[in-house]
Amino acid sequence: MEHPIFSLSTKPDVHIREYEHKGVRITIIPSKLGLATIHDRDVLIYCISQLVAKMNTGVPLQKTLHLKAYDLLVSTNRNTDGRGYEQLIGALYRLSGTRNKNQHQDWRHRRNRRVWAYRIVEDYRQTASGRMTELRINLSDWVFNAVAAREILTLHRDYLRLRKPLERRVYELGRKHCGHQDEWTISMELLKKKCGSASEDYEFRRLLATICKEDAEHSHIPDYAVSFDGNNVRFSNRKTMKALPSPDLTMFPLLDPETYHDARTVAPGYHVHWLESEWRGFWVETGKPELKNPDAAFIGFCKKRFLESPNP
Repeated sequence: MEHPIFSLSTKPDVHIREYEHKGVRITIIPSKLGLATIHDRDVLIYCISQLVAKMNTGVPLQKTLHLKAYDLLVSTNRNTDGRGYEQLIGALYRLSGTRNKNQHQDWRHRRNRRVWAYRIVEDYRQTASGRMTELRINLSDWVFNAVAAREILTLHRDYLRLRKPLERRVYELGRKHCGHQDEWTISMELLKKKCGSASEDYEFRRLLATICKEDAEHSHIPDYAVSFDGNNVRFSNRKTMKALPSPDLTMFPLLDPETYHDARTVAPGYHVHWLESEWRGFWVETGKPELKNPDAAFIGFCKKRFLESPNP
């Protein structure tokens, strides 16, 4: 949810998009039907939920999912008529056709650069038998590995009821950056960049002000109240999320799933779970000191490790 790889457009977006932030450069290349949209992401969310359900029951995970299209449509709050099925197949086409290329530049060693390209969905197959349509979806390694490592965040169920693309993206960023904090503030300029909006500044400001006004009247943005003063956007936690378990300091500190993403950013090339194992061992060796913010402590450890040895 950190980077805007999904289009906010409700019309086919066939332009190649470039995004760069803190040493990460992403090129998003569309299919003939356009870029994967933020509403197409519903399909990915459903697939991830199926993998998590299997993982929680101890079923071995596989990249290939066999799904009933009807169940997917109902779960993602979509129409189950003919048009709903057509839109679903269009979403799968865009998800499998859009290609993302990520480049990460090491800020200390300009010659060190990592590049990788991937699709969100590798491929899919549709089988129709009477009125029942079954799908076989092969997820990319990028998605599968993130789920297997539990590097995912839960979304409020009402997220799927948000119809405006910008509303969805605003919530995603609040969920990612504010999380369980009381509040989080971001400038309008940076929020626009993280949203991946192609609108002019004045138009983005107008759209954002409308969302905040409607949220103030109806509290329709899940988990967070969103307000805008013309320059900055504030996310205030509604305290509707299930609280994180309190860390037992006789056990290992808990980490937020998004922390692993941040760790990869500050220590490129390192395997984050190896770093976590080393950090936890260091924590035990130093007498299990109280950590007011385990996530920040782990990120600090990763930064120090990378500075000491940039080559893993």
